[in-house]
Amino acid sequence: MNMETLNSKQAQHKPKIIAAIPCFNEERCIGSVVLKTKKFVSSVVVIDDGSTDATSEVAAEAGALVYRHGQNRGYGAAIQSALAKGRELGADVLVIIDGDGQHDPKDIPKLVKPLIDGEADVAIGSRFLGESKRPPFYRRLGLRVLTAITNLGSGQRISDSQSGFRAYSSKALNALNLTEDGMSVSSEMQFAISKAGLKMAEVPIDVSYFDKAKRNPLGHGISVLSRVLVLFSLRQPLLLFGLPGLGFLTAGLVIGARVLAIYGDTRELAIGNALGAVLLCIAGMLALFAALMLQAMKELMRGEVSQPIKDTREYMAESKNH
Repeated sequence: MNMETLNSKQAQHKPKIIAAIPCFNEERCIGSVVLKTKKFVSSVVVIDDGSTDATSEVAAEAGALVYRHGQNRGYGAAIQSALAKGRELGADVLVIIDGDGQHDPKDIPKLVKPLIDGEADVAIGSRFLGESKRPPFYRRLGLRVLTAITNLGSGQRISDSQSGFRAYSSKALNALNLTEDGMSVSSEMQFAISKAGLKMAEVPIDVSYFDKAKRNPLGHGISVLSRVLVLFSLRQPLLLFGLPGLGFLTAGLVIGARVLAIYGDTRELAIGNALGAVLLCIAGMLALFAALMLQAMKELMRGEVSQPIKDTREYMAESKNH
């Protein structure tokens, strides 16, 4: 086998790695991010989420394919468009990297390695592994809270659920279906990965923080947290509402039994304890009721989705037999 034939076969087996950069008003950084990223991938796609500056023009001049939203639709919508473009362009691996320059494209090779080696379907760049620079304290605190809740709801344990530096295999691209338009899409992604049975890996990355956050950290954190809790309640209602409800009801019954015992001994009603017992029992029953209702809705929705798939498979099987 000559060298030319060997090189040709290696080229045929070289995975097609595409980078997608979701961004909004990043004309100052997007050009350098595109140029640096091009060194490690086959092509770069910029998802311009309705920028009002020259983001699209600068990205195109730097050599990126630009897909533009007519208006600002949110980070989650940009991620959905990035995944769709990855499928459309036939990516073997899709890397998503932020356009503000905080991620180092030099980390792309180690981020995609678990996917190329077949060890994972999704790789997440973590700011909390290795010796990389940690986010500022207020960000770190918020990230820890969101990650803890996301881990609990998804049943998967990772160190940085909100990381925007990720890589997806073609299998993951075809399996993931997202609906969140906002920043909570990162948590939704973890729920979706768990539901699809995809394998995840974490890779330490370097991060640079040049400017202050564009959004108010407190308001932004509360907004994302509220959406994560909604996602959690829809996917794990028995865990989110059932366990606390059972705890409240048990505490109410224990206190109620104590009230009855005191009344039996002294013929006096401990009004404070009695009110506490009643409130705890009511809260517990409401929480349990909410858990059961949400669980029933979850099972109903799952049945509505799975039944057409089952009917289609049965029809195809019958067609083959005939």
